[in-house]
Amino acid sequence: MNRLNVLFVCSMNQWRSPTAEKIYQDDTRVSVRSRGTSRSAVRSISAKDLAWASLVLVMENKHRNRLLADFPGQTKFLEMHVLDIPDDYQFMDTELVELIRSATEPIILSRVG
Repeated sequence: MNRLNVLFVCSMNQWRSPTAEKIYQDDTRVSVRSRGTSRSAVRSISAKDLAWASLVLVMENKHRNRLLADFPGQTKFLEMHVLDIPDDYQFMDTELVELIRSATEPIILSRVG
């Protein structure tokens, strides 16, 4: 079975997207990375990350808009979903973990069965 390459994106790559990466790092259905849209992010997103990804999951609509504006060629045919998770949580916060799982699982299941 081929793994689905999932890229999680938030602003600073500090709390939300690294939490999502940690949650799914040992999931055999997916390969995961996390990046931030800000130039001062812990790990900033690049065209290479978007080329690697088969699915991009952004935390807020502003992240989607930023990717579409900054990488129009790379995002043109890329599947992207907004998880609607606000920047209100610390890394691995229990509520954040639950929000990420409940938003992400239906999307992953629809792609890998």
